[in-house]
Amino acid sequence: MTKVNIPVRTFKALLAGCVCLASFIGVGCSPRDFLTRRLATDLILQSEAFKLPQTFWLETGVVSNKDFNSPDSMVLRRRGWTVGTQEKACPAGVEPAPCWDVELSPLGADAIRPLIESETGRGPFGIEAAQRTLEGITGISKAGNAADVEFTWHWAPLNQVGAALYDGGVRYRSVVGFRAYDDGWRVVNGAVHSNQTIEEALRNAEPIAP
Repeated sequence: MTKVNIPVRTFKALLAGCVCLASFIGVGCSPRDFLTRRLATDLILQSEAFKLPQTFWLETGVVSNKDFNSPDSMVLRRRGWTVGTQEKACPAGVEPAPCWDVELSPLGADAIRPLIESETGRGPFGIEAAQRTLEGITGISKAGNAADVEFTWHWAPLNQVGAALYDGGVRYRSVVGFRAYDDGWRVVNGAVHSNQTIEEALRNAEPIAP
């Protein structure tokens, strides 16, 4: 009798198929029963947190010295999109001094006005500046009905403001928790023991050196 050596990966795939076939008459088998990299990719891309665009809030009018010299504010000034005039005194509740009266320059009006909607014409203005792009799953660690999925992603600018503020070449690494339920695996959207939610995973993302 000839002995046939079957690779472990092939054997596992055949075993999974047999389990699905055996359960067909009963509860059935769903592609979500097995946490593969493809399934993890689909679930992360479908999550509201991952799809949520990055909103940049543009402050105009009188702002504190801290806000005027924030990294984002300095980028806009270097682009020539905003200008600031130093005030003699700060309004009540605005500190630290000195304060600055910030407004859009003519160049900034051309670049930014089409991106904002405002009935009053006064800030702060919310600008959807960038969207996350998933690069790939780098690892899956399972323990029973729980798993940690590590993935990498980067910001994709949506407009000129996004291109100025978010470097699309910087990659980030995040780890998110998954749980197995009766209808298959799901990405964690609420706090479950030590597993990170998708919001926490994105918030705690670590930049990756190129």
